[in-house]
Amino acid sequence: MFEKYNKVQRAVLETTLNIIIRKELQATSMALIAKESGVSTGNIYHYFQSKEDIVNELYKAIVTFNGEYVREGLLQGSTIREKFELGWNRVVELGEKYPQGFQFIEQYSFSPYIYDEVKQAVYTDGWCGPMNKLYEEAIQQKLFIPMNPKLMVQMHYGTLVYILKAHLQGIFELTSESVHEVIRSCWKAVKLEDDKVQLNGTIG
Repeated sequence: MFEKYNKVQRAVLETTLNIIIRKELQATSMALIAKESGVSTGNIYHYFQSKEDIVNELYKAIVTFNGEYVREGLLQGSTIREKFELGWNRVVELGEKYPQGFQFIEQYSFSPYIYDEVKQAVYTDGWCGPMNKLYEEAIQQKLFIPMNPKLMVQMHYGTLVYILKAHLQGIFELTSESVHEVIRSCWKAVKLEDDKVQLNGTIG
């Protein structure tokens, strides 16, 4: 997740993520980051001006990594349906393979601690933009109901987030089959019925 950073930066970011998940953001201090990462405070300040800068860089790193991971799935599909299933399956995989990153994004995406300019800058590097375009294309081809694509994407993401949280808390175990069923249900929830297309051309 932090392969693009040098050794010191990577140690700081990995340590900060681990501390935040364990102790929450407010209990994460520069002194604690230095102690647990093995990087001196002076060396940390060479790369980051403050704890806020570390947290925002952490946010950028995770969102960018997630975006690259999900886009790989979208690019592998040859049809909208295949891209839909592969893309959302990748979102679930992220939560399972990188639970700390998943928890951090879920907890702090809307936090005022993340600078607005950072949120805007990384939006195109994430996966929401490409997924929104996929939904727009599905609407144009009359595969999906004529609804705000961004709203539909967030609606489906919320569904997957809930089952991922339940899985990570040990409430139930996710299997490839159960994930497939949930994703298929998301598709059916916004699919434009063929008979309505023939009668009306759209849904009012």
